[in-house]
Amino acid sequence: MKVTVVGAGAVGASCAEYIAIKDFASEVVLIDIKEGFAEGKAMDLMQTASLNSFDTKITGTTNDYSKTADSDVAVITSGIPRKPGMTREELISTNAGIVKSVAENLIKHSPNVIIIVVSNPMDTMTYLAHKATGLPKNRIIGMGGALDSARFKYRLAEALGCPQSDVDGMVIGGHSDTGMIPLTRLATRNSVPVTEFLSDDQLTYVREETKVGGATLTKLLGTSAWYAPGAAVSAMVQAIACDTKKMFPCSCLLEGEYGLSDISIGVPAIIGANGIEKIVEIELDDAEKAKLTESADAVKKTNGLL
Repeated sequence: MKVTVVGAGAVGASCAEYIAIKDFASEVVLIDIKEGFAEGKAMDLMQTASLNSFDTKITGTTNDYSKTADSDVAVITSGIPRKPGMTREELISTNAGIVKSVAENLIKHSPNVIIIVVSNPMDTMTYLAHKATGLPKNRIIGMGGALDSARFKYRLAEALGCPQSDVDGMVIGGHSDTGMIPLTRLATRNSVPVTEFLSDDQLTYVREETKVGGATLTKLLGTSAWYAPGAAVSAMVQAIACDTKKMFPCSCLLEGEYGLSDISIGVPAIIGANGIEKIVEIELDDAEKAKLTESADAVKKTNGLL
């Protein structure tokens, strides 16, 4: 299993580190446009191998896509990150050109690659990758929902005063501060609905804090977060590499599912060796359906800026 991570910044390097530590890939290639940057990150990570007991080989390259040849999975993190006060949508003019070029270069050297898109605005960048490459819908996946759901579970556990391992829940919809739909109705603590433990006010707080999870961190850090995004991507890569059939909410190209078409947006999907093995259509109530339609309209509006 060979994995390429495009963009050796904080998210890309964290992703490479988590993949290496889990030791399921034979090789991780970091690639970046900044001279020597990916090579330096790769060398630094390789010097942790004996300390962290992994055998994964990590290499770096400056914009030489031939070094990524025959990758099984590629992660696109490249592009400018958010700064305090910025929305993900404001990044589109710069990041669209980057993602399109990166996707085309990846396909040139790895025609069978599965691509995971992290760059923001993530749903629109995932849709752009589909249009730029023409790959089957199972082979391009947007990461957002996996990260948003992790942030949702963090907030649920915080409100419940319990370990996160007790909690299950997911976020669907667009990967934006207004488009996310944390499904509190379906969230559970050890199979018991969280509505049995939390008041309406507490659930509202959890929902709203989840939706601005990225903006909260951007305000605190001065830039986008990296540990949780890196972990979310590595978990998805592992599901592909190990064919786990694990279900993640992620940005998928829809062709009639949930009544939506010609759009990439967050819905639950089974992830395995073929990428998206199956889009799971869960039964939403009327309010959730309305929110998903509203979220989709906002994503399509952003897509129109391409």
